[in-house]
This record gives sequence, C-alpha cells and structure tokens, in this order.
Amino acid sequence: MQQSNIHSTPKNLQVLFEDNHLLIVNKRPGDIVQGDKTGDTPLSEVVKQYIAEKYNKPGAVFLGVVHRLDRPTSGIVVFARTSKALSRLNKMFSERETEKTYWAIVKNDPPKPSDRLVHYLKRNPKQNKSYAHSNEVPESKKAILSYSVAKKLDRYTLLEIDLETGRHHQIRSQLSAIGCPIKGDLKYDFDRSNKDGSIHLHARKLSLMHPVKKEPLTVIAPPPKDVLWDLCV
Repeated sequence: MQQSNIHSTPKNLQVLFEDNHLLIVNKRPGDIVQGDKTGDTPLSEVVKQYIAEKYNKPGAVFLGVVHRLDRPTSGIVVFARTSKALSRLNKMFSERETEKTYWAIVKNDPPKPSDRLVHYLKRNPKQNKSYAHSNEVPESKKAILSYSVAKKLDRYTLLEIDLETGRHHQIRSQLSAIGCPIKGDLKYDFDRSNKDGSIHLHARKLSLMHPVKKEPLTVIAPPPKDVLWDLCV
C-alpha cells in the first residue's frame, strides 16, 4: 500500500513542544516511529538529525522513544532527550498517568452518542491485527476507551476518544467492533483505503506532568491537511 508522500524530515518536522528534556512532535501519516523490517528511516532518526543540526551537536544524540503510534495514524509522539526524562516518562505511560485524546473519522454513527467500551483484545501477530471480544478469551487483554460524537459530517462522523488502556490497535479494533470502522482502515473493515495509505485516526491531545519540572503540560496537534480533517478543526 502506498504511504503518504510527505514524510517528516529534519527540515519539515512539526515540533509541538521542545526543551532540554522533551521533544514532542506531530507525526505525519506514513512515518514509522521506530525502525522496522521496511528499512524506512524512522521518525526517531529524523528527530535525532533535527537535534544534531539545530544544536550543532557532534557525535551521537541521545533520544528515548517513549511510546509509538501506528504507521498510518498521525498525531502526538513524545521523545525523551535525557535518560532521566526517559525513565520517568516510561513510568508515567506504563502507569497511565497521562491523558490521551484521539480523533477518529468513522463510517457509521455509533450505537450511542457517547459510551465507554470494554473489550478483550486478542492479538494475532501473523496478521498484525487485534480481535475484539466482548468476553475474556485466552491470551486476551482488557481494553477500555470512552468516546463521544464530536461532529457530524455529510457521510462520516467525528469521534473524540479518551483512552484508558493502551493496547495494540485498540481504537481501530474497538471501533470496528461496534460497526464504526475508521475511514481508510481496510484492516479493520473499512471498505476502501485512503489514496496515501493513511487512516483517519489522529492523536489529538496529550496531558501529562513534565517529568523533570513537575509542571502540568498539555499539547494539541493539528490534524493533517485534507478535506475531511479541515471540516473538523
């Protein structure tokens, strides 16, 4: 599948927040956060190059990957610039001391205008897919999110989603399970792909305590430029 033609580079990187400890960027659809079997340049390497060029740093640049987003999604990704920040951020993310809000443009209206979804996700590594079950099954993990309808578009619906757990393909799988596949997401039952290989899922907002300064920090990422996202902002 063709991926978005515009990848992040050190020159066009969308930096949302930056200090000596953190660097938060707005990932473009098609960027991979960490290296994989494709061999494509990951966002982590792009951010290292950006730091090296901006601050004229010789030698290796320290950068810690705190969490990931699926390749076809867009939005907020946090990197740590120091080992102290990395260990504290890892703890915050694993203990769910962060608040994450996503936007998803979906095919159908959900059964209710707002709801809290609880499923048990079972991952199939061969298919790189997670299946949502209403009851616990062997090797499944509990997945919880809350959604509300944020806007009605002509043929689609914008949902705002708050994640309580962070499972593999959680939002994609859970929304598909209630009959609301995300636009462009062939893997989870949308009927056709987006031309650029993206899906209309965006990590919109993140609130957390700064790992070193201990001050509250909220970051909001503008969605990619396209006709549908433009109607949502």
